[in-house]
Amino acid sequence: MRGIEGEQTLLRLILSESRRHDAQPLFRKLLEVLRTEGLAGATVIKGIAGFGHDRDVHTIAIEVAAVGLPLVIEVVDTPQHIDRVLPKLEALMEGGVIMLERAHVIRYAKGA
Repeated sequence: MRGIEGEQTLLRLILSESRRHDAQPLFRKLLEVLRTEGLAGATVIKGIAGFGHDRDVHTIAIEVAAVGLPLVIEVVDTPQHIDRVLPKLEALMEGGVIMLERAHVIRYAKGA
């Protein structure tokens, strides 16, 4: 495991859970690319409500299975690793949001 403590880059991808790539959910394909490219790690966070470019509010309802809820994929790694994988991610994401921020990593250890 390589260390990534210190000043790094936070990559945040925001997409709908209903987005697909070929026969699989797009978020799974994005995770596969991030893992294959050797990034330090990625976390997928499922939103319970949200709206985006189309201004339609998507929300979870207890009675029914909601579709189209927002997903956020967060990745923290070196700027070089993020820059290397970014074109592949951009090619896969036809919609959604891609953001980069500076992040100061205090700890990166097994067991998160």
